[in-house]
Amino acid sequence: MTYLTPGDPSSRLKKVIALILVMVVIFAIRLVDLQIIEANAINEKSYEKRAVTRVIPALRGQILDANGKVLAKTVFRYDINAAPSKVGPVTRKMSGQSVTVPVEQVVSEIAAILEMSAADVTAKITGTGEYSQIKKRVDAGSYRKIRALNIPWLYYDPIAERIYPNGAVAGNLLGFITDSGLMEGLEQLYDKCLAGQNGEETFEKGVDGIKIPSSVVTTKEAVAGKNIRLTIDADLQYFTQQVLASTVSYLRADWASAVIIETKTGRILTAAEAPSVDPNDPGKLSADDRRARVFQFAFEPGSTLKTITAATVIDTGLGTPNSQAVADYSFLVPNSDGYKVTDSHVHGVEHLTLTGVLAESSNTGILDIGKVVDYKTRYKYLEKFGLGTKTSINFPGEGSGQLNALKDWDGVKKYVSMFGQGVSVTPIQSAMMYQTFGNDGVRLNPVLVDGCEEDTNNFKIPETKSGIQVLSKDTNTQVLSMMERVVEDGPIGRYGAVPGYRIGAKTGTAQIRDPNTGKYAGPYAISYFGVAPIEDPQYVVAVTAYKSRTVGSSLGVAAPFKRIMQQVLRAYRVPPSTTKTSDLPLNW
Repeated sequence: MTYLTPGDPSSRLKKVIALILVMVVIFAIRLVDLQIIEANAINEKSYEKRAVTRVIPALRGQILDANGKVLAKTVFRYDINAAPSKVGPVTRKMSGQSVTVPVEQVVSEIAAILEMSAADVTAKITGTGEYSQIKKRVDAGSYRKIRALNIPWLYYDPIAERIYPNGAVAGNLLGFITDSGLMEGLEQLYDKCLAGQNGEETFEKGVDGIKIPSSVVTTKEAVAGKNIRLTIDADLQYFTQQVLASTVSYLRADWASAVIIETKTGRILTAAEAPSVDPNDPGKLSADDRRARVFQFAFEPGSTLKTITAATVIDTGLGTPNSQAVADYSFLVPNSDGYKVTDSHVHGVEHLTLTGVLAESSNTGILDIGKVVDYKTRYKYLEKFGLGTKTSINFPGEGSGQLNALKDWDGVKKYVSMFGQGVSVTPIQSAMMYQTFGNDGVRLNPVLVDGCEEDTNNFKIPETKSGIQVLSKDTNTQVLSMMERVVEDGPIGRYGAVPGYRIGAKTGTAQIRDPNTGKYAGPYAISYFGVAPIEDPQYVVAVTAYKSRTVGSSLGVAAPFKRIMQQVLRAYRVPPSTTKTSDLPLNW
């Protein structure tokens, strides 16, 4: 048998000790490497895993009316969320001592604030997941109460919500913002002013996945958007929309619009239409009815353009309010292969002055007198009155109407354009044409917004910019006298008269051209445009109803014009007229 010789115990011990020392040195070196040399890099990697960055939404600016009434504003709502896997009792300090509050009591507190049942809240927070939404869009007051409970397994998402306190008042102008960010109207046009800049905050999560409150760091402050103030008078806008809603219902029309403008400044006090969209719930109306037709829809103006033709005749020195027309029922357009223009009703030969032509709204009469002006000259006047060009407002989707190039005017259009066929205008263009008559023949640019300001107290009414001198002052005075006779003695015009005030206006009944056949037929676009008071015009009211189905003439909008003009004069305390009315003859 062979026996092993025992080794030296002290030698083995020395080897073990040496090995341990080597390992200690290795660990020490590694520890120094981790804690000193690589510490920053390790901390950064660790922080990246713990850190969460979240957007702080900016508060969008307000849209105000001319008197400071809020038409659009942004408020924050809050989604209340829970991490079910982290749900447990909550520790609170009470009377200097730590007290553990059981889950059941916490649930009751949450339910009471959010107006939910305890069973519903329990169902929301039960489970093993990291996310469960307890309630969406909680108001700021309830959110603050929930936060005060200091529940570590709840967290919150702020949601910016655009609200329109006055509902449909000026809704088609204001536009709206969808959840996907789609914008329309003034919200779109002034987005750069209103939007502001979102901020950012970063916070750390603990090993339990819950935010560490003391770790919140705002890395970028949110900057609130600025405010815009409109020239719109919300009260007058509301009144006008109510009148138009009744008008559309009575006429069974597709829509109606009314524009009210200060003649001396171009400020738009009302740009109303019916149907009117509520921006809080735009989906209730069709896409067409959500449009701002005042700026976006063009129609043939019909007889309201006769005033422009008459003004052109006088301003060129080729006629006066007393110019004589021989107005038969029909008028054969020269060199037109037999194209005939007729009046609205059968009648014999009438001897009308130019004033009488406007009062009777005679198509054949305006052709008989208007033909003395070369069509190229008339075209230039139409351009000066703003036809064929968008306004300076440049509203989203704004139309320019249709004037067509002069080279495209055929023999028929050279004539029918005198009474508003073959050209088209938007409601805002129509109103600005008549603003010219209310401002000594000077057409201004319309004004809808006073500016973009952080402080709502900083708004000032901007100075009125110089406009275009379309007519001489003398011509304009004569045209106003003619318009007054339309209201005094016109068969339809007189229904728009406002007792106690001298009013000048023109009616219009325009056949609508079928785009498929090119033929004109009913139902009609009917209008009533006027200024008041004649001795010192302050306001323009332009009312239009499109496709009136119960009344086939401008009589259908005479009463709405009267109601709106009365309200304007009353609201702005315009004293009744004291001067004599025009005595221009209608016949010769």
